[in-house]
Amino acid sequence: MPASLSHVHLATPMGANLIADGATFRVWAPNALSVHVIGDFNNRQRNDDSLLTKTSSGHWVGFIPGAKDRDRYMFYVLGQGSEGPKRDPYARELQTPFPGDCILRSSDFPWHETQYRTPAFHDFVIYQLHVGTFYTPHLPQKAGTFLDVAARIPHLQELGVTAIQLLPIQEFQTEFSLGYNGTDYFSPEMDLAVEDAELDPYLHRINSLLLSAGMAPYRATDLRGEMNQLKALIDLCHIHGLAVILDVVYNHAGGDFGDQSLWFFDRQTGQHQGQHRNSLYFTDRGHAGGLVFDFSKAEVRDFLIQNAKFLLDEYRIDGFRHDQVSVIDHDGAPHGWSFCQDLMSTLQHHSPGALQKAEYWNVNPWIVRTVPEGAGFDTSLTDGLRDAIRHVISEASRPDERPLPMNRLGQSLWPEGFSEHWQFVQGPENHDIVYHGRGQRIARLADPSNPRSWYGRSRSRVATGLSLTAPGIPMLFMGQEFLEDKQWSDNFHRDRQLLLHWDGLDRSDLQMTDHLRFTRELIRLRWQYPGLRASGFRVVHASDENRVLAFHRWVPGTGHDVLVVAHLSTFHRYDYRIGFPASGAWREVFNSDVYENWVNVHVAGNGGQVTAHPQLLHGFAASASLVLPANSLLVFARPG
Repeated sequence: MPASLSHVHLATPMGANLIADGATFRVWAPNALSVHVIGDFNNRQRNDDSLLTKTSSGHWVGFIPGAKDRDRYMFYVLGQGSEGPKRDPYARELQTPFPGDCILRSSDFPWHETQYRTPAFHDFVIYQLHVGTFYTPHLPQKAGTFLDVAARIPHLQELGVTAIQLLPIQEFQTEFSLGYNGTDYFSPEMDLAVEDAELDPYLHRINSLLLSAGMAPYRATDLRGEMNQLKALIDLCHIHGLAVILDVVYNHAGGDFGDQSLWFFDRQTGQHQGQHRNSLYFTDRGHAGGLVFDFSKAEVRDFLIQNAKFLLDEYRIDGFRHDQVSVIDHDGAPHGWSFCQDLMSTLQHHSPGALQKAEYWNVNPWIVRTVPEGAGFDTSLTDGLRDAIRHVISEASRPDERPLPMNRLGQSLWPEGFSEHWQFVQGPENHDIVYHGRGQRIARLADPSNPRSWYGRSRSRVATGLSLTAPGIPMLFMGQEFLEDKQWSDNFHRDRQLLLHWDGLDRSDLQMTDHLRFTRELIRLRWQYPGLRASGFRVVHASDENRVLAFHRWVPGTGHDVLVVAHLSTFHRYDYRIGFPASGAWREVFNSDVYENWVNVHVAGNGGQVTAHPQLLHGFAASASLVLPANSLLVFARPG
């Protein structure tokens, strides 16, 4: 055994890790005949000093003296079917342009200590965005980057959301992507980062955010590379009170893997004959153009679990959105469900406050039940309210006053099988639903002929208002807050006309700024009235014929009663009686009609207050006569 490798302990962590005057390397390649580490530190020479030692577990380990931060490296694998370089599956950063070498990295980022705490689950209001297209001031030369998202943090902070959820940011092999074809799980996508030579204007803008918050500025060296730029985004979010959720894809990987990738890592036979049974990490089952992970192997399960722990620790994130857990369960059977249980048990012990959100279709409430019966996730995406809102808004756009399915809408407000209100995430738009060629944005459903008409604006306020006052964790999709009416696309070259219309917002387009004000103030209402963030819930009244839905929110055992009334007729209704939880004065604390050409001098409503009299109705001992503005959402609360 070479002297440089003689003292390597079998507990060496996976990947490349800097220690003392060099770095340890560990990689799983049980069928390889030999594995070398080649890089800047040894002039890429394969010799006895670069040869790793194979352990009984099929791992190759070693220590290379002289390796240092930002050195480039690769594994060179001699297998039974082929030989050549392979990227480290645990590589923390990759060289541009892709495909390039792995980069040896230390954790050298100057985090600001802010005492930020991840929100309680019931306090999450999630804003979903795609980094490459959210804000793109440098097109056509450059798509959106982590630092471009950071530039819009003041917008998100003022909006009032408590978390941003990034579509997957792990390295993918195409120039643009939704992110669900990742191949290098520990490395952020390099196209979402700014090259060193282009950092100066970004640095000035980012530091202005820090200085306005009373924080020390970054140096240019602090922002070198995609790792540190992602960390800067997260650091700035925490400084401004925003949690960060990463979308991770543990059901499948890839699309176009490439010869140097995770695919056939130990270079077994069969790589070029399509014999996926010899692929180290994957089964022969496909999903979304990639391959499903082989959850029967402890090393594959550990790879994914270690990835989640690494992201939590290295990037200080606040939770995950786990893509297509249903694929893990179904296509990963019979081991997928137990993998989810192991993943959740580990993460909840490791970071108990981090939010673990599952995507599982069809919705399965067992996903949020505790291990060993359930899978152990904290919350799950649901589609019942989303589909019901989209359907009722679409039906309302038809040129008549037909009955609307308000009873169905009311039944969808709390999906069956969930015991806590924060165990489900809902919202009328998301990246899948309103992607180019799929469903329309709410504003265009509200009025297909003119989404910026009064019909489009007023019905959009009702749709967003229902999501923000209903049980569950509400989620907005980028642009929804300011009435974006176009579908979106990740292809920023072909579909530039589908990018968010920031110019209109920046130039004070009245329709956009009015809707943004509406969304901001309704989110603010959630913090003002605890009943809107609590588990007390009951549908009070639903009338398909009158297009009315009313529901009650409250804090069990405490009160803080709130009554929400949605109305989707195109005319005002007068003297419409609805049951109230108690008699006496009730404040009209929110009226969406006010935001029509703010301030709407022709606003219809109840003058800021109603009186509920002791008259039985809708299961309550009291009721009040209301004015319901056309296409509106009203919120009533007790004084005090």
